[in-house]
Amino acid sequence: MLDGPSVVAALRACGITHVLWIPDSELGRWEPAFLAEPSLHLVRVCREGEAIAIAAGLFLGGKRPLVIIQCTGLFEAGDSLRNAIHDLQLPLLFLIGVRSYLAHQQGTTRDTCPLFTEPILQAWRLPYVLLGPTHSAADLQHALTEAAQEKRPGAVLIAE
Repeated sequence: MLDGPSVVAALRACGITHVLWIPDSELGRWEPAFLAEPSLHLVRVCREGEAIAIAAGLFLGGKRPLVIIQCTGLFEAGDSLRNAIHDLQLPLLFLIGVRSYLAHQQGTTRDTCPLFTEPILQAWRLPYVLLGPTHSAADLQHALTEAAQEKRPGAVLIAE
């Protein structure tokens, strides 16, 4: 199960220095754990494109940032993502909450976010893994570590 303390432990193990985010939906529940961890710098942003731009600057300055956003924010931030990972070729890391994913799988929502998240990541050629309720913080850590070791951008989708 992914809860705040287990996510913080995974991020620390990956060497993440900064978390850039807008704490909406399920991911916002992790905020107390982020605030309690002195080795993680929590940076709240106004827009998701801003989070990516700040993460790019932090990475160029020698830090290991992680952008945590919801899928709707991913939709808004496409040009910033394109510029950072393709034009600048920065291996930025993302954790993206997919709103209504579990309800969509059960056919109990009309929310279209789950329909578009993966195709958009595929269009932007951003490698990703999808983690659901049975996955653990070890799975999150593995996915982020693998992308970092391969020196490529990567995203972890969290099924909400």
